[in-house]
Amino acid sequence: MMTVSAIKALAGGGDGGGETPGGPRLSTDFLNLYAEALMLIGMAAEDLDIVADLQAWRPVSYRDHFATSPLRCAPSALAAYDALPPTRREGFENLCLAMTRLVTTAAALLADRQEGLDATTIADVAGDALRRQIGRATHFINANGTIDIGVAESRALQAEVDALFRG
Repeated sequence: MMTVSAIKALAGGGDGGGETPGGPRLSTDFLNLYAEALMLIGMAAEDLDIVADLQAWRPVSYRDHFATSPLRCAPSALAAYDALPPTRREGFENLCLAMTRLVTTAAALLADRQEGLDATTIADVAGDALRRQIGRATHFINANGTIDIGVAESRALQAEVDALFRG
């Protein structure tokens, strides 16, 4: 599993979690779920047994993740999430949906192994796209939701990935 530090390195940001003098903060701990999927995608290209693990991967919402988390920052992360303007929260949730669709699409393609799409190509394309999306989500969290990640941008990236898998 990729650590929070590794996710921060992907996005070049701070820790994004815990209470600060300015109020509650979002937390990047949530993104470990997608970092795990990224690792499984990379490994599945080399090991068919890992495909089953990737197919068993399940998303969890930001809210559900921190509602059940034992982390000290969980209450702050939930408070910060609740304080987000609805359009920013929706943009983040749409980005999470796009990441989830990417993971499930990659899992299905890796399990099917259709002619013309080799496992390495699937893993490379999906891994690169997921890495970029995790970076965008990390940037949003590290900015404590003060940036608009944009619904349209998430859909455009998903359309690009879908086109690569079709072509």
